[in-house]
Amino acid sequence: MTRTATILTGLLASLTILSAQSAPPGAQPPAGPLRVIAFGAHPDDAELKASGVAALWAAEGAKVKFVAMTNGDVGHFAMAGGPLAKRRKAEVAECARILGIENEVLDIHDGELVPSLENRKKMARLIRDWQADIVLGHRPYDYHADHRYTGVLMDDAAVLVVAPFFVPDTPPTRRNPVFLYYSDAFQDPKPFNPTVVVGIDGLADKKWQCVSAMPSQFGDKDSWQGRTLPGVPEGDREREAYLLDQVKKRSAGVADQYRERLIALYGRERGQAVKYAEAFQLSQYGRQASVEELKQMFPTFH
Repeated sequence: MTRTATILTGLLASLTILSAQSAPPGAQPPAGPLRVIAFGAHPDDAELKASGVAALWAAEGAKVKFVAMTNGDVGHFAMAGGPLAKRRKAEVAECARILGIENEVLDIHDGELVPSLENRKKMARLIRDWQADIVLGHRPYDYHADHRYTGVLMDDAAVLVVAPFFVPDTPPTRRNPVFLYYSDAFQDPKPFNPTVVVGIDGLADKKWQCVSAMPSQFGDKDSWQGRTLPGVPEGDREREAYLLDQVKKRSAGVADQYRERLIALYGRERGQAVKYAEAFQLSQYGRQASVEELKQMFPTFH
């Protein structure tokens, strides 16, 4: 091939990619079921932030996968290392079964995730292997380094997943996915701004079952929540009920905090009626889908 032909081939490939990324809403509908991949820093993060919407998606036939970027092997006050990592992996596998989704836990030590080139490639491969239409994860602003770096890695992979010669052992995504962040309460350097707030009332029970399936985080006396939240009861049953109720209050708090956004998305009557919700912010680094397109992609809006 001549040098001119090579340049033209490269330009055509670039134009094809740019065209796919800037396609108008409704263009290039997913071939087959919607495919969603959600990244959490630890085995419980994606489950806390998105298991309600995941259950709703799964009920509609979408293909959903949760990925924990670390194995969670220091997230407890009485056990650690391999035994805790195995326990937490089994817990989120049960949670995935309850939700009707797939899951994976990477073998990276809790507290040791870094935004390296190796980890960027891992995330890009996961997104490409799943051929994701939607990618969910943490914002890169958080008290926990693993959370922050999950967000950084997601940002860094956003364009590369569609580049044909980055990690060429996996096929590029058909077009740049929509990337969205989970809600959080951090204000510095900028607060969370919800693009989509999803009412999860219809399958909220699956989220509560999922949380109950993770006693290493939401049940044990020496679980992270058991030791760090105030007012936790001593009795096992009372403690488990209390910790589950805290999760329910968080989901109710999302609905209350973003009530006006719920009303804008659902209409006043439906928006006012939502009891539990999960919220997501569109990232500037992925495909810039309109709110109307996102409503077609997310459950309960159509």
